[in-house]
Amino acid sequence: MTIKPWILAMVGGLVAATLDIVYACVFWAIEADVSPSRILQSVAAGLLGESSFRGGSGTAALGLLLHYLIAFVMALAYYTAARRWTLLRTHWLRAGAVYGLLLYIVMQYAVVPLSRAGAGSQDTLWVTLSIAVHVLLVGIPIAFFGGRIVARPWPANA
Repeated sequence: MTIKPWILAMVGGLVAATLDIVYACVFWAIEADVSPSRILQSVAAGLLGESSFRGGSGTAALGLLLHYLIAFVMALAYYTAARRWTLLRTHWLRAGAVYGLLLYIVMQYAVVPLSRAGAGSQDTLWVTLSIAVHVLLVGIPIAFFGGRIVARPWPANA
């Protein structure tokens, strides 16, 4: 049985989303004693605004779903680009690092401001670590699964 390349790309999104949300939950638990549920509700706030914090486990589940959905879209975008640009497959480590930085910039300066979430934290340690996490734990896994692992001739039906 052959695994379709786009499924491997989705695994990259799964890995990246998991590492990213674990980082956020651990950081804020240590930094400000914030629960994972509250972190997930803050993701849902992008869609629901402040009411997400009154929604209990339902809005936390919505936040988790949205978080993974966003990561899957990011992974499929990389995979789609890697099908066209060999550089993204052959130099996946560097490309993934750049992609992670680009994702951080887009999320912080376009997606979040256009959402209902309000401004994110400007805590220096949070911002610095978040950039590093997006480069190392988001962009690189997405590039590894969406570019490196599937760096072989592309079948016509992939």
